[in-house]
Amino acid sequence: MSIKVKRSRAQPIARLLNASAGPNTREGVGLLMRQSRLIEQAQQHLRAHLPEQMREYVHVGGFHSGRLTIISNQASWVTWLRFEQPRLLGLLHQLPGFERLEGLTFKVRPVRPVKTPPKVTRTLSSQAGQTLAECASDTDDPALKRALQRLASHAKKTED
Repeated sequence: MSIKVKRSRAQPIARLLNASAGPNTREGVGLLMRQSRLIEQAQQHLRAHLPEQMREYVHVGGFHSGRLTIISNQASWVTWLRFEQPRLLGLLHQLPGFERLEGLTFKVRPVRPVKTPPKVTRTLSSQAGQTLAECASDTDDPALKRALQRLASHAKKTED
């Protein structure tokens, strides 16, 4: 029994990022990036034309087979969007890439906003800095000595 190695050549990054450069335009990172840009454009365009109270609760969820999915966390807003579907389709047809948009799909799903974690700043007491500096002075290894001195420099300075 022999194992044959599949030899594939590395592709240039420009080819991966540009969906139209490859022989098969339905694959690759370029297509994914193009779709994400289209979805972001649709999101911004819809938000600009929605009532103020709805803007942060209506999201574009995807674009597949000529249909754009719109997600909201409240059924009443999805109902309103269904009544406004012809107007919304007209608005989206104005965008490049959505000229052939066939329809909209509406879904009620919980939408969780992206939360950035709070920045945690760590402090090093002056006593810990002094201990690190003493360890650095007793160390013979020059790389370790520099690392300990850099750590010690982050200690809070005591005000005299």
